[in-house]
Amino acid sequence: MIPTGPGEQTASQAIIDLERQYLIQNYSRYPLLLRRGKGCYVYDAGGKRYLDLIAGIGVNALGHAHPRIVKIIREQAALLIHCSNLYYHDFQAPLARRLAETSGLARVFFANSGTEAMEGALKMIRCHGRRIGAEKFEVVSLENSFHGRTLGALSVTGQEKYRVDFEPLLPGVRFIPPNDIAALEEAVGERTAGIVIEAIQGEGGVYPVSVEYLRKARELADRHNALLVFDEIQCGVGRPGTYYAYQLADPVVLPDVMVAAKPLACGLPLGAIVASETAAATIGPGMHGSTFGGGALACRVALEFFDILGPLLPSITKTGGCFRTELIELARHFGFIKQVRGFGLMIGVELDIPGQQFVTGAMDQGLLINCTHDVVLRFLPPYIITENEIDRAIDILKKVLKKAPVTASRPA
Repeated sequence: MIPTGPGEQTASQAIIDLERQYLIQNYSRYPLLLRRGKGCYVYDAGGKRYLDLIAGIGVNALGHAHPRIVKIIREQAALLIHCSNLYYHDFQAPLARRLAETSGLARVFFANSGTEAMEGALKMIRCHGRRIGAEKFEVVSLENSFHGRTLGALSVTGQEKYRVDFEPLLPGVRFIPPNDIAALEEAVGERTAGIVIEAIQGEGGVYPVSVEYLRKARELADRHNALLVFDEIQCGVGRPGTYYAYQLADPVVLPDVMVAAKPLACGLPLGAIVASETAAATIGPGMHGSTFGGGALACRVALEFFDILGPLLPSITKTGGCFRTELIELARHFGFIKQVRGFGLMIGVELDIPGQQFVTGAMDQGLLINCTHDVVLRFLPPYIITENEIDRAIDILKKVLKKAPVTASRPA
């Protein structure tokens, strides 16, 4: 995967060696150095083209070098990039209005990332509970969930492998199985200050949470005066074919707090907490802040993104449906594919064998995908992907899947 030309191979290896010398070695990188991107494709240092179906783990929602986004970045970078939250700028308030209007909520706080947005939401939960009583601080979260890497976000992440090295974490967190309504009813009580749910679990393997479960969570939050928080960092902001995954329910199950991030600013760091008036009132002057959150450049890009996103939503549903249909057809020919699931352009293909071999095989063939939860191939394509590009991805996947161990395959 490192370019084969002597000059480019040497230059790429020099960068890899430099990173190994100076960077903290917390990432298991592939030996692939990317230089540029255009549309749904990226290009390595030797010029090889890759169809990018992971899109920066869901960040590059409009692909690479989208002309309208490039134009906005150029214009705004020449005017004002950052001015801190000591002052106003032209774009934070209009973006907050857009987030409020699309979510059905009221007020917004801007952060730099999804995990920072989750930290702020947890502070809202704690403050809400404390104002009611000292014993009301518990949080109910779901097994198999993922909410970020900071200590607070890890505390409500329902996968032990992410938490174990950093324990003890925040006390008072109870983990229950997703879609188990009886367990939810048992876990939520008068000590519960908040319930945290991903409507579609992303890092956990693209598992949707049922509408009935979301409704019960809303009912219990109201009954016990707790805040219901929906984590839309990966599953929201257009990816499921609606603005937010909780809007797939009809009628919509509205949270008290929603956190979002990944695609908001098309690759620039930006996260958001969007809250009801009641939840927003928990945070007063001086109680929370962010040096970089909601800067002029990121907010202006996000406004442009929302202008583009609205008309795209029907095509996200359509192309996502086509992609799932073709993947389900693949499953008929490969017995180790257990299930295809997801909504819009958030799709998981669960296998009964390890999936990493197919990620590296696809990369060799010019296709970038991802494996999460060890056995789930995850697809988070740009929202602009076409059916022709989906066909190309399916053709590559067929070639790669055919190289699985013979014992894992079922004859066509």
